[in-house]
Amino acid sequence: QVQYVESGGGSVQPGGSLRLSCVASGRISSMNAMAWYRQAPGKQRDMVAFVTNTGTTNYQDSVKGRFTISRDNVKNTVYLQMNSLKPEDTAAYYCNAGTSWLRTYYPSNYWGQGTQVTVSV
Repeated sequence: QVQYVESGGGSVQPGGSLRLSCVASGRISSMNAMAWYRQAPGKQRDMVAFVTNTGTTNYQDSVKGRFTISRDNVKNTVYLQMNSLKPEDTAAYYCNAGTSWLRTYYPSNYWGQGTQVTVSV
């Protein structure tokens, strides 16, 4: 079992910034990467970005140059700095501890409760 505590969501205007945090605990020793996903109403859950335990990152094209994922391996925490937010970034954001191999992320079946991000005028 893996548990997550996600925080940092909120409501901002277009162009604003938010920083999400996620603390993972439990059976994560075998997992070498962490990721952020998001899910808008009526849409599937998509990966936003992931970071390996060596610091390699990968981003969805729509957030490149605006979002930055980072992690603190000591604290088992992953962050998502979101700048220049757009209305289409509105979604529930979820973190996930999983595995990365050959630049592909494989999520575990454990998910947190998510944190809501709303971008509107």
